[in-house]
Amino acid sequence: MRVAVAQYAVGSELDANLAASLRMVGQVAAACRPDLIVLPEFCNHVSWYEDPAHCWSVALDLEGDWLSAIAKKAVESGAYVVVNCTLRRGKLEQGGVCTGASLLYSPDGELVASNDKQVLIGHENDFLAQAWQAGPVITTKFGRLGLYACMDGVINETPRCLALRGAQLLCNSLNSFASDEAGLHVPVRAAENKVFVAAANKTGPLIPEALLEPVSQQTGIPEKFLMGAGESQVVAPDGAVLARASRDREEAVWADIDLAEADDKRRPDGSDIFQSRRPALYAALGEDPARQPLRFEGEDAASAALIQLSGVGPGALAEASEKLDEAFAGGARLAALPPLFFLPNQQVADPGAAAAQAAAVIQTIAASCGPGQYAATSLVLGEPLRLATALIGPQGVALEQGQLHRSERFAWSALCDEVSTANLGFSRVALLSSDDSCFPESFRLAALASADTVIVPVLPQEAWELRTGLLERAAENRVNLLAAMQPGPLGRSFGASLPKDFTLLTPWEEREFDGVLSQPPVTTADPGPGLARFQICPRQAENKVVSRGTDLLAGRPWRLLEPLLAAQAPMAEAP
Repeated sequence: MRVAVAQYAVGSELDANLAASLRMVGQVAAACRPDLIVLPEFCNHVSWYEDPAHCWSVALDLEGDWLSAIAKKAVESGAYVVVNCTLRRGKLEQGGVCTGASLLYSPDGELVASNDKQVLIGHENDFLAQAWQAGPVITTKFGRLGLYACMDGVINETPRCLALRGAQLLCNSLNSFASDEAGLHVPVRAAENKVFVAAANKTGPLIPEALLEPVSQQTGIPEKFLMGAGESQVVAPDGAVLARASRDREEAVWADIDLAEADDKRRPDGSDIFQSRRPALYAALGEDPARQPLRFEGEDAASAALIQLSGVGPGALAEASEKLDEAFAGGARLAALPPLFFLPNQQVADPGAAAAQAAAVIQTIAASCGPGQYAATSLVLGEPLRLATALIGPQGVALEQGQLHRSERFAWSALCDEVSTANLGFSRVALLSSDDSCFPESFRLAALASADTVIVPVLPQEAWELRTGLLERAAENRVNLLAAMQPGPLGRSFGASLPKDFTLLTPWEEREFDGVLSQPPVTTADPGPGLARFQICPRQAENKVVSRGTDLLAGRPWRLLEPLLAAQAPMAEAP
């Protein structure tokens, strides 16, 4: 099928916005004859309201003229059309509410799917109601489609549940100023679920144009960050961007895709990412966050180091010891080594023999650690034979984390049934194996265990893991990250450190607002062997409020996670 995404400006006049939406659908249909056209979020009116009565007055009725015109245009274009708007649900005098709704119209002009936004951001919480039920996954002649909007995709749960219910293509309507939407939050949802994503963002002012200057002066946000950030895109199941629009021009882009490709959930080693999930481990994700208090006791800052080696195999242990001595002498309190560096070619040809070496490896690493100094790596341990990520201090192993999800390349490993943390005084640390880090649930569990820092010794199989995957885990959970690996064609080690200034529309003290929503700053290691030093900021993990009323962790749609928690998720519906 051919999928198109259209980006354009939306203002405060309903008639003008309808005309713009109809014009864009017509232009896209004439330009490329698509099978599906995705429009941005809040196509009927800018997301800026004087009061709830104003929001209600500019919201739409399903049977009203505005949406009837969109349905008619879908017929004229011969395409499915996704349009997002503020929608009246019920009657005002009977407790009716407005929602942010994504609507799918068929080429016959029928409304075949409606999905209310599950995660609201900032002032949306003042005017819109969250979804009280999950939206459908709809079967069309091309395949299975799911809908979500903007903030729903900045955290993983809504797209994850749609994919688990069988969606092959996720249609994402955005109303976003943020540069990290296009570079991080949109493409990662395709790769982590191995589905296609079609995302349409806005251009032009996101607030009434007359208010740009006064709002900019009042908030300290430059006017350019009160504009839609564009970069609408179509993304493949491997995370590759097939088509991407500009940042600031009215534009449409499209790509030809085969939705059957989204049915293959295997990683290069043959592991099936959906069959390897362990819903019984994820129960905490579906519990009320109000009854899940977090404990943060870390320091403002602590020095950390990422170590890359000149080679692998048993001979690398001496070099690792030297690099640890150097890192700790330079003030590091936490160091991350590549995984399984003591094994030939970073593979486990003989797990039993590798386990036999573990005690000597632990002893050597511990000898480099002084009081309050810790190093992490992956090891093979015995009884039972298992792949483990270990945090080693001067007394030996301070924390062991076993593998949570089965993978084909480590099929011999016994599995662990929980995520553990260690309170080091300056930081509460969690560890995850490379294969576990591909599951968004793993990091969520670490964050719920109050980890402010997560260490992953990385053995990447796919480019998206380093390009977007690990960075997204740090962003959507707001945790510091140490990702250590041997440099290779897929990338090299990097660390993510949480900035103090984070919550939108609050005073920022250490940096100017830069148009980034939640992506933390990154320190990347050099291509060769050596040390990369940076500061983690453990205490900053306490603030997970990206905007007023929107908490990255507690704001997850926990009531709607049945597909994530169920042994088998319900599948798609017929229109």
